[in-house]
Amino acid sequence: MSHNTYRIEKLFRSPYAVPNGIALAPEGLWIADQITDRLALVSMGETNDYGVTQFLRDLPSESSNTSGMCYANGSLWLAANGAAALWRPARSTDAEKHMGEVLEMDATTGQTLSRRPIPGGGGTHGIEVDAVEEGYIWLSTLKYQTLSKVSMADWSVVATLPLLHDRSHGLVRTADSLWLVYTSQRQIVEMDTETGDVRQIVQLPSDMPEPHGLTREGSHFLYCDATSGWITRVYDVLDE
Repeated sequence: MSHNTYRIEKLFRSPYAVPNGIALAPEGLWIADQITDRLALVSMGETNDYGVTQFLRDLPSESSNTSGMCYANGSLWLAANGAAALWRPARSTDAEKHMGEVLEMDATTGQTLSRRPIPGGGGTHGIEVDAVEEGYIWLSTLKYQTLSKVSMADWSVVATLPLLHDRSHGLVRTADSLWLVYTSQRQIVEMDTETGDVRQIVQLPSDMPEPHGLTREGSHFLYCDATSGWITRVYDVLDE
């Protein structure tokens, strides 16, 4: 296991104040707001005088206390980390308190296609559709402090890996690894998908934004900071 440092750059600010989920898609970067549970699509182009990129469109969602997001096959998958009454007035579509849900949402129309409970109950921060093993999705199950590999066909848990710390957040699946954010430790940790063994730790310096949501951009990672609103790039962590 190694603690590695990489070049890190603050790119631009989110159009929302509290971005807590991020997902790169062919048309741009999706950002989820934890307060309003709206999703903004922005370009990855040059910033303007206000330090933001071009706002392309946004969608409301039926998520609540959104604390993670990924994109796969034309859908946005949202981690609804329980009720949202702490942030805004309650809605009929909100998840129950301390009972997280996973919502699949059409990225074009905004229609909710499915919603499923977090296995065993409790909240969730990390979510990633498995692009290597088709038919599975990975979820952080905070009640049990595990990562759960879930069959999308019947929503059964087929494997679990232990979480190293509290307050895990963004999650990315690569060819043979899972990369998981630990916000309080300011780390992005590479884990073996079979054993959960730590392969390397990307340590983010204290003068950079705090990591929350995570997505892959080629050989780079992008992460969002729910406290400052910054979108940040970590360069050349992965092989193309």
